[in-house]
Amino acid sequence: MGNIKFSFEDLEVWQKAVDFADKVINLAEEIQTDRKHFRLIEQLESASTSIALNIAEGKGRYSKKEFIQFLYIARASLYETITLLMIFNRKQWISDMQIDEIKVFGDQIGKMLSSLINSIKKSL
Repeated sequence: MGNIKFSFEDLEVWQKAVDFADKVINLAEEIQTDRKHFRLIEQLESASTSIALNIAEGKGRYSKKEFIQFLYIARASLYETITLLMIFNRKQWISDMQIDEIKVFGDQIGKMLSSLINSIKKSL
């Protein structure tokens, strides 16, 4: 992907968050439902991409405290994504296996975000 690299690209949690968003978007593309539910699917795609976006935006801030705040927002977007997927599972738009797989992936990202937040807090 070219020679230019941004600092957030080195963060493993950002890389995983991009993979997570890609997986969620692929899942959303498979959902067969009435047109009236497109807004929920768009919200899912927005929430899932917001995780990596907030990590990147936070990394671009000038202070560690600001970075931490964006990491909290990223974690909130992760929780929003998982909640939407749980609702989709209840509606039987996605299978139990799909929700279980994505929850395991999301849990890994959540733990990575918490670890990064804690390590930055220690350096303040």
